Amino acid sequence: MHNIIEVLDNIYWVGVNDRRINRFENLFEVQNGVSYNAFVIKDEKNVLMDSVEGGFTRQYLENVAAALDGEELDYIIVSHMEPDHCRNIDFILKEYPNCKFVGNAKTHKFYEQFYDNKFADRYVEIKDGEELNIGKRNLKFVFAPMVHWPEVFMTYETTEGLFFSADAFGAFNAIAGNIDASKVIHKGDWLDQARRYYLNIVGKHGKMVQNLFKKIEGLSINAILPLHGPVYKDADSINFILEKYSHWAGFTPEEKGVVIVYASMYGDTEQASDILANFLAQEGVEDIVLYDISDWDFSYPVADCHRFTHSVFAPINYNAILYYKMDAFLRELVGTSFQNRTVSFLNNWSWGGKSLEIAKEILEPAKCTYIGEDVKINSAVKDAQVEELKALAKVIAEDYKNTEI
Repeated sequence: MHNIIEVLDNIYWVGVNDRRINRFENLFEVQNGVSYNAFVIKDEKNVLMDSVEGGFTRQYLENVAAALDGEELDYIIVSHMEPDHCRNIDFILKEYPNCKFVGNAKTHKFYEQFYDNKFADRYVEIKDGEELNIGKRNLKFVFAPMVHWPEVFMTYETTEGLFFSADAFGAFNAIAGNIDASKVIHKGDWLDQARRYYLNIVGKHGKMVQNLFKKIEGLSINAILPLHGPVYKDADSINFILEKYSHWAGFTPEEKGVVIVYASMYGDTEQASDILANFLAQEGVEDIVLYDISDWDFSYPVADCHRFTHSVFAPINYNAILYYKMDAFLRELVGTSFQNRTVSFLNNWSWGGKSLEIAKEILEPAKCTYIGEDVKINSAVKDAQVEELKALAKVIAEDYKNTEI
């Protein structure tokens, strides 16, 4: 049985929801699944925009057939060959023998890496800026390499200003009926999921996203149709997500706030982090988030470290080096192009080790500004460290108050 949505006039969502997985790309935690979006554009020539993950072949084919309603499929356009969007291309080409496979040279190369070249005679190779007229609508191809695969291109429909944006502007969470972003954009955890999706998956390629913005500058965009999450169809929603992307791609914080990321085996560093948070609150800091790095999927603190103006890292020693999960987290954070933030440290060194030194070495490429004296705890918090934590809170709070967003 099919499940399709007419998202715009003669444009149908034919994607699927995947609530079976608990990790996207087998890496990032998802608590409410993810959607794999695909769209059928009906015109004089009918076009299918992208495919879906391999576990949903039957649903996908039924959706495509329902949208076509007995008509032929002329083209399948594949924005990038990531497996969650390319697994069913061969099924489509078998089902619709007159369908052409539109992609760039790298698209078809990657296709043959996953499959073979038995459909090579049906390839249509496009170049950056080329156009494909399908009747009333006209499709222009905008190459966006490394957003976030090497061969990514997006498709801009020139007559109505519709932007099929590949993975850009996507979000975690399956679609719960409402595919219109205006219905969900200010509800639940949608923004957190969109931010976490971008910063962990696309974030390190922020400069390439900035290049994309330059290429589409001046285009009238009246709808954004990404490959994950809701569709943006009104000016308020479009402007909202574009403004968020300008922060994320520009490596600038969205909000004033403090993130405290700590490691604690027996609770002493956790206690120190809590004491610091209490002092920060007393100094007037409103948005404070704490993460025990042993318990959280890294994608959450990564997103908040990008989101807020200030971060405090509380590394501890393990076997005289940096606690393994903190080490891994900091490397992943730097790998997302975390940079130019204000950072402070508290460190539990107990019987020795180089945890603080190693943490700072990992963060060196991020070119952060360090403020306040490092608070060093020898096993457990003592009165002297309480006073040092209070002093650190004052320094952070003063800088927080003077920071403009």
